[in-house]
Amino acid sequence: MSIFKRLFKVGQAQAHSVVDNFEDPIKMSEQGIRDLKKDLQAAMTSLAEVKGIAIRTRKDADNNKKLAADYERKAMILLQKMQSGEMDQMDAERLATEALSKKEQHANESIRLSQEAGRHEQMANQLQSNVSKIKTTITSTENDLVTLKARAKTASSTKKINKQLARIDSSGTMAMLEKMKAKVEEDEALAMAYGDIVTSDQSVDDEINAAISRQSVNVPSQNLLELKKKMGLLE
Repeated sequence: MSIFKRLFKVGQAQAHSVVDNFEDPIKMSEQGIRDLKKDLQAAMTSLAEVKGIAIRTRKDADNNKKLAADYERKAMILLQKMQSGEMDQMDAERLATEALSKKEQHANESIRLSQEAGRHEQMANQLQSNVSKIKTTITSTENDLVTLKARAKTASSTKKINKQLARIDSSGTMAMLEKMKAKVEEDEALAMAYGDIVTSDQSVDDEINAAISRQSVNVPSQNLLELKKKMGLLE
């Protein structure tokens, strides 16, 4: 599976994070992160290898450039020896020609290796960019996963609470309360009725005694009579 397909899969998991069942998107995101980390490891290994090749190739190009310059210097020395009479002209020119040929070979090789090193360096830069993108994607996806897990936990708790509330029969509860109210009112009315019955069943003697009790309460005291007499209220 390519990096982009995995990224698309992670994106799908995030896009469907609002569904009731959060378990699958979370697992998909976690798997996507694991895949991205594997891709990151592979990309970093490739990056190190390509950088190593680029460094070695650039070093070889520089060495060949130095060798070309060295062979040119040797050819010049040979011609100088010929000019000073230290060497035979034929031998000096023959060896100088060979040295210049070597110089040409190494110069061409230096050019070729420099171009190859440039291509490897360009590839290394592209791999470095890919590594950076994968790292950024992993960080972003991990952050999104933390948020997704938090949302999943909140949604699960809310779902349980709403489910419990949905089970409460409010109409049944109200009906039960109305029945209890009616029963209480019925019991209160019955108690009053029994009270009336008890009152109506009182004997004549009870009424006489009650009347006497009320009159005795209203009999003025001796002190009150004397006060009224003193004030001229009594004849």
